[in-house]
Amino acid sequence: MDDKTILNRISELVDEEHRLRTAAQENEAGTDDATRERLQALEESLDQCWDLLRRRRAARQAHGDPDAQGERPLSEVERYLQ
Repeated sequence: MDDKTILNRISELVDEEHRLRTAAQENEAGTDDATRERLQALEESLDQCWDLLRRRRAARQAHGDPDAQGERPLSEVERYLQ
C-alpha cells in the first residue's frame, strides 16, 4: 500500500465518521449502539492508517524501505499515548 492509497483510505474513513456524527447530532434520541460501534471501529482504523503513514514517512527519511512497513495490530496501536 503506498502513501496515496493510505491517504485516500484516511479520507474515506473521515468522511464516513463525519456523516455518522452529523446524523447522530441530528437525531434527538442520540447515537444507537450500532452507530457507536461503527464510530469506534472507524477511530481504530484511522489510528492504524495514521500509524502506518507516519512509519512509512519515517522510513523514507531514514533512507529505509517504506514498503517494508506493515499495518500494526490494533492492540499495539491503541496502546500509544496521545
